[in-house]
Amino acid sequence: MKRRDFDFWIFITVLLLLSLGVCMVYSASSYYAGREFGNKEYFLVRQLLWATIGVIAMLIVSRLDYKRLAQFSPILLLISIILLVLVRIPGIGSYRNGAYRWFDFGFASFQPSEMAKLSIILFFSFTLSKKTNVLQSFFKGLFPYLLVIGVIDVLLIMQPHYSGTILVTAVAIIILFCAGAKIWHFILLAIPVIPAGIYLILTEEYRLERLMTFLDPFSDPTDSGYQIVNSLYAIGSGGLFGKGIGQSVQKNLYIPEPHTDFIFSILAEELGFIGAVTVLLLFLVLIWRGIRVAMHSQDNLGSLLAVGITSLIAVQVIINIAVVTASLPVTGMPLPFFTSGGSSLAFLLVGIGILLNVSRSAGNQYRMKREKI
Repeated sequence: MKRRDFDFWIFITVLLLLSLGVCMVYSASSYYAGREFGNKEYFLVRQLLWATIGVIAMLIVSRLDYKRLAQFSPILLLISIILLVLVRIPGIGSYRNGAYRWFDFGFASFQPSEMAKLSIILFFSFTLSKKTNVLQSFFKGLFPYLLVIGVIDVLLIMQPHYSGTILVTAVAIIILFCAGAKIWHFILLAIPVIPAGIYLILTEEYRLERLMTFLDPFSDPTDSGYQIVNSLYAIGSGGLFGKGIGQSVQKNLYIPEPHTDFIFSILAEELGFIGAVTVLLLFLVLIWRGIRVAMHSQDNLGSLLAVGITSLIAVQVIINIAVVTASLPVTGMPLPFFTSGGSSLAFLLVGIGILLNVSRSAGNQYRMKREKI
């Protein structure tokens, strides 16, 4: 049987998003980089380097057999857990912005939570594809997977890395649901989880402050609401067509580190409503094609992998856009392909490589169905 090439729409959409992302990282970071490092291209060079490494890795992984790759998922998950433990140890992990999330090698840094996200997608997809109706039982089927999620979540909370905790939990639950978990099991789990979440918010001052800022960011625009207020100013001032690339005012330190999680605000200011909607449409195309790959995959493993990787992108996009538009409290969720970051971009592109790999078999399966018709 002739092998169909990978999904062209996914490939070209990722390249477009990546190219726009690199341009926006340079535009958003130039003032900050010049002020802090004396080099306006500081973040551009790093982002280009990691983008190049990531694209090469994506193309290599897209040619590998995802079934063989998934067989190593238990080992990858174990390594991820060990690294999440090590990164929290002072002297081994690097302490930045009040958290232990990175291994700093001087020339580059590595965030083990990015590896953990991909590892849990591979592990859940691999093990669930080998079992039939196992998730129908709560204690024998679902509970062991919830335990794995719990271990990863606890290690992420200890860093602390709350956005990573939210993302891992959301993606893992989506995979479990698509693999056959009963919805009422999740409803029962939500009964104790929701009150516990409310308790954690009300008993920690900074979490309560974030909630109050979300409810009314303009009540304290110079302190707790400073970041989100300036984000809204940036989005609003962009108008229909934007101020033009490099012409953002809010990137001049009105938004702290504008090349990170609030980069969409700078994009909306410089490219306007048209540019922002174009980027969102590109993400929609990518998510649609990912869902299509999952639906037409020749086996459960490929289908669950496509679901997991597509969900990883979709959840980040939804939460990031919701945060920068003040629709959700600030969580620090990155925008895929846009937020400046080395290991996060590289592992994301590796995930895309797996999705492209699955799309080969999905393309063959879809073509065979059409030929029978």
